Amino acid sequence: MNDRTALVTGANKGIGKEIARQLVAEGLTVHVGSRDAERGRRAVREIGGGARLLVLDVTDADSVATAAAQVERLDVLVNNAGIMVDGRTAPEADLDGFRRTYETNLFGVLAVTNAFLPALRRSAAPRIVNVSSGTGSLTWSADPDHQFAVSAGAGAAYRSSKTALNALTLFYAQTLAPEGFKVNALAPGLRSTDLNARAAASDGDPAEGAAGAVRLALLPDAGPTGGFFSWDGTPAAW
Repeated sequence: MNDRTALVTGANKGIGKEIARQLVAEGLTVHVGSRDAERGRRAVREIGGGARLLVLDVTDADSVATAAAQVERLDVLVNNAGIMVDGRTAPEADLDGFRRTYETNLFGVLAVTNAFLPALRRSAAPRIVNVSSGTGSLTWSADPDHQFAVSAGAGAAYRSSKTALNALTLFYAQTLAPEGFKVNALAPGLRSTDLNARAAASDGDPAEGAAGAVRLALLPDAGPTGGFFSWDGTPAAW
């Protein structure tokens, strides 16, 4: 095991758990972020090795502050926690669904990233990976021939939260570049998770999507920053 450390939010299941597993396999000590302590403990036992439980609810300011106080130095932050509570179009959606979605998918990323910046600044090669979605691409959504345009604006809360996350990723990258940070967003592809019914019915392997996050988490100094990438490493359209 080397001396690098990582934090993956929402890591007790799905893609987040697989990201944590793969980072442990790379020799990192990985803080498995989980808002539910028991589920987090189960994930840590299953991952083994350098996995460590960190109870963390990204929507709770006290939880974020308490978690940050437990981590002195951090090399990698993977903002993976995300929800989809409303699959409706914008005219059909309600404000509560939008607010709940943004609390986790956008404001949670902002809160966690800022809270852990002091720990990341103690790293010689800090990396931040924001798990976004191809459905948040405005270019693809506006293309009538693309699969994301066919859905005619469904999932407006989730998709727009990921569009906003992409923008936040770019702004962090621009601000933190002089300090040696690499900050990128990932579109992991449709994976078999409990995000929604479509994902649950998918045969997409979470490990494949997770590998894209790990690649960005372990970028060399010459690697890109401020980018949006598909799981296979190819650039995704903004």
